[in-house]
This record gives sequence, structure tokens and C-alpha cells, in this order.
Amino acid sequence: MDSPPHNSSQDPPLDLPAAHEEAPREPVLTLPPALTAYVVLLAVIHLRVLLPPELENWTIDVFGFIPKRYDSSLLNLQIPGGTGAKVWTFVTYSLLHANLTHLGFNVLWLLPFGSALARRFGAVRFFLFLAVTAAAGALAHLLTHEHAVAPMIGASASVSGAMAAAIRFAFVRGSFLSFNRSDADTAARVPALPLSRALRDGRVIGFLAVWFGVNIIFGVGAIGIDAETTSVAWQAHIGGFFAGLLLFTLFDPVPRVRNDAADASSQDVSDRI
Repeated sequence: MDSPPHNSSQDPPLDLPAAHEEAPREPVLTLPPALTAYVVLLAVIHLRVLLPPELENWTIDVFGFIPKRYDSSLLNLQIPGGTGAKVWTFVTYSLLHANLTHLGFNVLWLLPFGSALARRFGAVRFFLFLAVTAAAGALAHLLTHEHAVAPMIGASASVSGAMAAAIRFAFVRGSFLSFNRSDADTAARVPALPLSRALRDGRVIGFLAVWFGVNIIFGVGAIGIDAETTSVAWQAHIGGFFAGLLLFTLFDPVPRVRNDAADASSQDVSDRI
């Protein structure tokens, strides 16, 4: 026998939970396209190690930074690349690495700081910033190694510059090194600390101490190619670092805040009564 028709009008309403979708929060260390492109470029360029030795050495001579190239007293010195290399090697040296360990260390240092900086600056500003800090590192190396023949290569001057720029906003409330950090894009766009305020922040001072200590102890970064003269180009690191610290404001598209507002926004833990 068929069951009687179901009278839906007499049924009590069902309390169904409201369905809503929460926008996924993007991990802070997800790589933005500009940084991804830069890392891929470094990796592709590093495939030059598969070239025959004489051709690989030629690429180092043409695109590596050689202080001796600028020595006007050596008129008869023949260095591959000619006059053009005196210009482009201020940047191209930073795209070359001696081996996978050298490349890996530089990329590892760059990931957290470069990711935030690429999101904040956008692709054009980010690439230009890397080029400027690379050139600053090369200039510092040139001033301290006037007669050096060994080519300098490595992205560590640019990496150092990115780290220096990032600490201008890294510890502000909501940023990527803050205890109260937001999603990746928001964390990268918090107002930066004025330089004078940043240099009075204990966390920034601590970061500077660690950075200099690591560079001195471990010597990660740009190195010479000559096996007998391989050394850490720490002057280039410092040149790139100070360029990033001082020139950050010229690249930063995020509006500045007053000193008192920056002091308040930099507090990660709320005051308790």
C-alpha cells in the first residue's frame, strides 16, 4: 500500500548551517611571480657549467666582474668583453655562480626577504632594485680590490640589499617577521619604519649583528673563480646591504607614516592593564 502524501508545509524548519566560503590565506613564503622568475633565471644561467671548459671560462671573463678591467695603467691588457663589459658586468656578475652550493645558499637567503620585497615593489621595481644593489656591491668591490684579476660572481650583493630593505618593514605589526603577521600580500605592504626609527629597534639591531656575524663566520656569497685566490667578497656584501638599506625609500610604493605612528604599529604585543 502506498504511503500517504508527505505534507511538507507542516514539517518543522530545518536549522541548516549557513554555507559560506572563507578566502584561503596565502602562505607567507609562497613565491611571487617576480621572485620565481629571478630564481629560474639564475638556475638556467647556471647551466653554463655544462659548456666545454674553455667556453665556460670565456663566459666568466665576459660577464664576471673583474676590477683589473678598469685599471687604466694596463693599456695592453686584453680581457674578453671589451669596453661593453666595463658597463654590463656591474650587473651580470650577480647572475653567475660557481657551483650549486653557491647558488643554493644565495637563493635560500633570498626566499623569505626577496618574497616580501617582490610583493611590495612589484616586478619592475624589484628587478631594478636587484640591479642597483648588485652595482653597489660591484663598486664596493672595485674600490677595495683595484688590481684584482680574479672575476667576482654571485648574487649575494643583491641578496644582502634585499635583506637590508626588508628589515625596514619586517618587524612592523602584521609584517612577515611579526608575531601578528597577516596574509602574504598584506604582510608585505605594511608601512615601513623610518630609517632613524629602524636603527633604534632592538630587533633590527639584533638582525644586523647576526647578518654581519654570519657573513664573517661562514662567508656565504660572491667568490672569486681562481682556485688559488678563492675568497669571500665581503666588501660587495656590505656595499649591496647599505645600498638596500639607504635606497629602499626610493623604490618603496607604500606610503610612509609618522614616527609616532610607526612606533605604535611596530609593537607586536598589545599593552595590558
